[in-house]
Amino acid sequence: MSTHIGKVFLVGAGPGDKELISLKGARLLSKADCIIHDALVNPALLEHAKPEAEIIFGGKKPRSHTMSQEAINQLLVEKAKEGKMVIRLKGGDPFIFGRGGEEATTLHEAGIIFEVIPGISSVNAVPAYAGIPLTHREVSSSYSVFTGRSNPNQKVPDYPWDTIARTPGTKVLLMCVERFKDVADELIKHELPASTPAAMISWGTYGKQKSVSGTLGNLPDIAVDKGITSPSIVVIGQVVTLRNTLNWFERKPLFGKKVVVTRAPSKEDSLTQRLNDLGADILPVPVLRSDVTTRSRELVECILGIGEYDWVIFTSARGVDAFFEAFFKAYDDIRSIGNVRIAAVGPATARRIQALHLTVDAIPEAYRADQIKDAIHTHESVENIRILLARAEVANPELPRLLEKEGAMVDDVACYRTVSETNDPQETGEKLQNEGADWLTFTSSSAVQHFHDRFDLPDLLETYPELKVASIGPETSKTLESLKVQVTTEAIQHTGKGLAHAVTEFELRSPDDDH
Repeated sequence: MSTHIGKVFLVGAGPGDKELISLKGARLLSKADCIIHDALVNPALLEHAKPEAEIIFGGKKPRSHTMSQEAINQLLVEKAKEGKMVIRLKGGDPFIFGRGGEEATTLHEAGIIFEVIPGISSVNAVPAYAGIPLTHREVSSSYSVFTGRSNPNQKVPDYPWDTIARTPGTKVLLMCVERFKDVADELIKHELPASTPAAMISWGTYGKQKSVSGTLGNLPDIAVDKGITSPSIVVIGQVVTLRNTLNWFERKPLFGKKVVVTRAPSKEDSLTQRLNDLGADILPVPVLRSDVTTRSRELVECILGIGEYDWVIFTSARGVDAFFEAFFKAYDDIRSIGNVRIAAVGPATARRIQALHLTVDAIPEAYRADQIKDAIHTHESVENIRILLARAEVANPELPRLLEKEGAMVDDVACYRTVSETNDPQETGEKLQNEGADWLTFTSSSAVQHFHDRFDLPDLLETYPELKVASIGPETSKTLESLKVQVTTEAIQHTGKGLAHAVTEFELRSPDDDH
């Protein structure tokens, strides 16, 4: 065991939307040696973690506690004593019904240094995403918060119900789904009118958010009828009537649409980012990942002879990363790349090159062999020029074939290879098979093939005939069509944002009975 004592940070993760974590919380996540997270923490936040970080599920769910609070407390102490920087990632805010105070007390008693990083609480965030302000100048100037689970051994919390019922302003009830009927009955019994407007919001701030409105008297039955489940909160008061006017989140074009993203998540994933902005319920089912190429010697030889090439063509951001990872093992200075011109297929690839302070000389409008050739042709004839095509180990042969037909001398070199992703800690693949979705999105032919190998794409579509398929471009569409899969929509702009836009445009053109 290390003689150096580490430090623990109790970090509020926010209510669900992955962008509602604080800048400080995200920064600390990226540096942590060990992350112990709650069940209600959005798994997408773990994308901030460094690859070697130890990630431990410390969640507790009703009737199925994975780890007791006492065990979590001791685990925090143990990991800190190992000399690690430990993040206790907690849903909402650590000190608002999060038992963060108990964890902090244990750390203090054990002599462990800790910090508390506040988080946005579901108390105010979830009503805001449902279009309900807790206060409003003309309606309510105060709000109070209480929980339906203050004492798990009692059917109804032993609250001063008369005081609560008579207290003016908005009332927010947390952790209450199972006991809401009893709580509502107590409030009505103590003279809070049954006609008081009320709303219940489930999975607030997520794309799968579900909200129902009614009165204190009938909302318990409405919630049961609509299948509202935990985690949920209840808002009681006249502010609920403002929901019809202020309900901004549930009016987003992709709200309530479950969209499967088949590529691995990353901080720079424009597809997931755009889908999230449009309100989609994103189901990440990555089916492939990058690995080192089996032809590394060939790559090294080309890099050592980089001065012999007129052009280098990169077809993906991953190819850029892999190429320059090998490049800087051979050279210490980026200037060693010499006077070679660079072509990038797509803006994301171009940005990765530009981050190295290199100029991108040609960007085709679309990932098609003829357009890549034409982009180069704006500078010089393709005939008799030497081209290094740096891309995946298994790739479409059309591009080098066309370039060679036009007289170019092409070295098609593998920088990396794609392999099937078998790790599925969130069991999202099982969720897809058991529940279906609204959309499948594919950003490459290899993603289609790996997805088909794992799920049998035609069989999945037969099981869920309402499932629609979106393709990022012609090459990906060809692969789908070779499997006898009908492409619902294809992106005009062959980028993640373009793919999200294609899905949105289709949804806006289609009648929707749910909205």
